[in-house]
Amino acid sequence: MTLDLSELAAEITIDPRQAIGIPLALVGAVFLSLGAQFQHRGVTKVEASTSLVTGGLNARQLALLLARPSWVLGTLMLGLAIAFQLSSLAFAPLIVVQPLGAVALVITTILNARVSRVSPNRASLIAIGMCVAGVGLFVTVAAFTAVDKPVTDADLITILVVLAIVLVGAGLTFSGLRQKFSAIFYIIGAGILYGFVATLAKVIINRVQHGNFEWLTLTCLLGLLLAAGLGGYFVQNAYASGPPDLVIAGLTVVDPLVAVGIGIIVLGEASQAPLWAVIAFLVAGVIAIWGVFLLSKYHPQARV
Repeated sequence: MTLDLSELAAEITIDPRQAIGIPLALVGAVFLSLGAQFQHRGVTKVEASTSLVTGGLNARQLALLLARPSWVLGTLMLGLAIAFQLSSLAFAPLIVVQPLGAVALVITTILNARVSRVSPNRASLIAIGMCVAGVGLFVTVAAFTAVDKPVTDADLITILVVLAIVLVGAGLTFSGLRQKFSAIFYIIGAGILYGFVATLAKVIINRVQHGNFEWLTLTCLLGLLLAAGLGGYFVQNAYASGPPDLVIAGLTVVDPLVAVGIGIIVLGEASQAPLWAVIAFLVAGVIAIWGVFLLSKYHPQARV
């Protein structure tokens, strides 16, 4: 069987606007890695200076974070990361730019090894490689098959209803089981919530660009703020119970997979993707998620 290159080329298309969105997302990934390192340093210092409590950081510890220059600097860098990510979403589909945050994992791993003077072992390096390879495969396929589509009111209502269920579920789970939470639980929870944050940000940008800013858009903004707030709290607790590269690994895998899942199922951004691309998406997702769980198990700084 011969390969018809003309048919393959007809299936693979890329919007020139994505050439702007992709580098913006990469710059955001750099700020994400730097912000994670500084925030982790601030959280560990506050945790060391106060009595260790289970069940998450308390109000006093959260207030003390504001007095840590390293944590404040990290927060500012994360703000820049968000700004670049939102800018990238204005040019490229969600399933193209969101997975690019995996670049932050590599940078964070190098920074953490130098700062902590604890080199990653062979098993954790393999796990990191799986995370990056899985997300890399995903974004490569998405870059050539994704399309950017306007978001309808029905799509937005669906996203908001699912988010409300997720917020209630996350709150109840944390209230009942927080004494048993470890880094991986906080990371997964934050990743799911941040996936909705990225999706809602894309929706808001899309509606503003089309001059459609009304009560539904404001509701979307409220949902974004709630998800970002709870997700941010989970991230700080993850820093208190795990190394920064494990936290970034989870966020840069779970976050885009959730956002991409919404983009595919609700927004239809992969509606024109051929069968081979769908298979590649599934394989890439399995590889990346498996890498996160391996990293949480074998990282030399992971706490049991």
